[in-house]
Amino acid sequence: MALTYEAAGGLAGRPDLSAFLKRGADGASSVELLVRGARCAACLSKIEREVRSLPNVSEARLNLTTGKLTVGFQGAGADPARVIEALERLGYPATPYDPGQAQAAYDREGRALILAMAVAAFGAMNTMMFSVPLWAGLFGQELGPATRTVMMWLSGAVGAPCAIYAGMPFFKSAWRSLKAGRANMDVPISIGVILTLAISFSETVLKGRDAYFDAAVSLLFLLLIGRWLDHQLRAKARSAAGDLLALQAPAATRLDDGVERRVPLSELVPGDVLLVRPGERLPVDAVVEDGVSELDNALLTGETAPAAVGPGQLCRAGAVNLTGLLRLKVAARSEDSALAGIARLVEAGAQSRSRYVRLADKAAAVYVPVVHTVAALTFVGGWALGLGPREALIRAVAVLIVTCPCALGLAVPAVQITASARLFRKGVLVKSGAALERLAEVDHVIFDKTGVLTEGAPRLVDPAPAAVALAAPLARASRHPLARALSAEAGTGLIADDVREHAGLGVEGVIGGRRARLGRAAFVGVEQRDGSETELWFGFEGDTKIRFRFTDAVRQDAAETLAALQARGLTVEVLSGDVPAAVRRVAADVGAPAWRAGLTPQEKAEAVDARAAAGRKVLMVGDGLNDAAALAKAHAAMAPGTALEASQNAADLVFSGHGLMAVVDAIDVARSARSRALENFGFASLYNLVAAPAAILGFINPFVAALAMSGSSLVVTLNALRTGGR
Repeated sequence: MALTYEAAGGLAGRPDLSAFLKRGADGASSVELLVRGARCAACLSKIEREVRSLPNVSEARLNLTTGKLTVGFQGAGADPARVIEALERLGYPATPYDPGQAQAAYDREGRALILAMAVAAFGAMNTMMFSVPLWAGLFGQELGPATRTVMMWLSGAVGAPCAIYAGMPFFKSAWRSLKAGRANMDVPISIGVILTLAISFSETVLKGRDAYFDAAVSLLFLLLIGRWLDHQLRAKARSAAGDLLALQAPAATRLDDGVERRVPLSELVPGDVLLVRPGERLPVDAVVEDGVSELDNALLTGETAPAAVGPGQLCRAGAVNLTGLLRLKVAARSEDSALAGIARLVEAGAQSRSRYVRLADKAAAVYVPVVHTVAALTFVGGWALGLGPREALIRAVAVLIVTCPCALGLAVPAVQITASARLFRKGVLVKSGAALERLAEVDHVIFDKTGVLTEGAPRLVDPAPAAVALAAPLARASRHPLARALSAEAGTGLIADDVREHAGLGVEGVIGGRRARLGRAAFVGVEQRDGSETELWFGFEGDTKIRFRFTDAVRQDAAETLAALQARGLTVEVLSGDVPAAVRRVAADVGAPAWRAGLTPQEKAEAVDARAAAGRKVLMVGDGLNDAAALAKAHAAMAPGTALEASQNAADLVFSGHGLMAVVDAIDVARSARSRALENFGFASLYNLVAAPAAILGFINPFVAALAMSGSSLVVTLNALRTGGR
């Protein structure tokens, strides 16, 4: 894409990137750029603030997960090249956004982290071969001066290059942070590693006692593991919105002067006429011109009963056409469809989630400047008080090593790993370590109905074997969800003859020489009911009609789960896209004091936002496409293992099995993890308060400092093992 950026020269030598602008109907325009190097909320804030200050820029939105910066322009002065130049000055290279290039860049970053981690592992293991003989002097097995010097040089020859290469991700991040006028956690790590290498070479050249090449490369190896895990979590977050858009059909059947043509979605414009056959998914939002059918909107609205549609009705992208052939007129482009809107909500939710400030970052904001100041004062003060520059430098390095944020950095990750393992054994997969922190804070739980409080599949109520057997031949010939449930109850068997599907009404055929119908009440010849229950009717011509009622069974432990949550001081409610009668019944069965029905995906997301605006910390538990935006907006989110893949990716935790008590278990473990993390922070703070003065006074040399640092890390790790234990 760098070639594209430089392709066409513009005024004053600036490249012409107008081809990448998207023009709006109101004269406004926008461009999407791929920004590299932005990793934290401070980066996001700085980039957006700088871009918004440029002439003619009306809006700038950066998504840290995808690296996509959307810039809106007003008036005729839109200049994407000016934006790219401003980003270059900030230290964030940018190019016109291309999904393929974005994925390739993300993959390159992952490969670079894996390679750096492999180099650090190699360096740590091989440096130890030369470090262990140096340590032997502590046990009365002193090496001769010449042998000691050789071992130190060999240790440096292996460890230093590995540490320099493996430390590049931290060095680059620290440099960008310092250029921005702030210090992140990578700054003390980088300074500690560089000074450790410097003092080790100094000791080697001056034939001193100790070198610490092994400590530097081992520290980097442990930290790179954490950086790679963070990269993997970002990959999960990136896929949520993509999975939603993947539900759109990759192509559509368009009628051009009566001739059918398969065209990609990008070519569809409002006014085009499409054909959608039974079993196909609607590619875009469109209005029915001709035909009647039933649509499966369960993934969009959560409503279990298929919806009948006819001429003049609007159909949403992502719905499945069940019965009849439809001719549709395109109402919106694919990027403007309801499904694309939900994907944008998920993306926005993922971006706001990345703004969550972790406790470790807050501690580092105080820790970093204090430790650097203390180390500098140790060097200057020691030299001023009569110590030689070599001894003063050793004490300053000892301060940096002994207070290296290893224990502070492990305080939360060690707890998160332990908590994740505990929950995994309970059938809960934790996808984000930060989610455990948020889950411990929740005070309000929102449940979807279909597929969460219920099992998500219609079942026949009080089936009469004789009646089921009569209707089964027609049920087996239909693709209708309720007919499939009836067919499943009957088992395998004969199929009716001369079967004809009536779109939006039902199916008819010949059973044993007699014509029969299965479907809606009016279709079978019964006076229309109020439709408050999910039902099918069956009957032979001129004979008694049989009614089959269906229900979505409530999970066995749903009531127990809601009672347990309320006993822990949390409030609960049910939000569903299903009809009020069905939601009211389920809410009463599970003991939910509050419920709302008939909600769209946007309305669910707005409900979550409203609770957050009222100061509530919301846990959203959902499984459908209509829940994906709410899952992304919530403070924490969970989805069952049977959920749509897009919803699982939008959630922080996924629980398997049919039990809802996993939600209670997850909250209990998360609260325990928060307690262990706070204890670890307390210990790390106490350790630094004791160790730092000892290093300043010369009681701790760099070697002992390395041992103390490792010991503090071991303590917080052992304490983390208590997480969630009983």
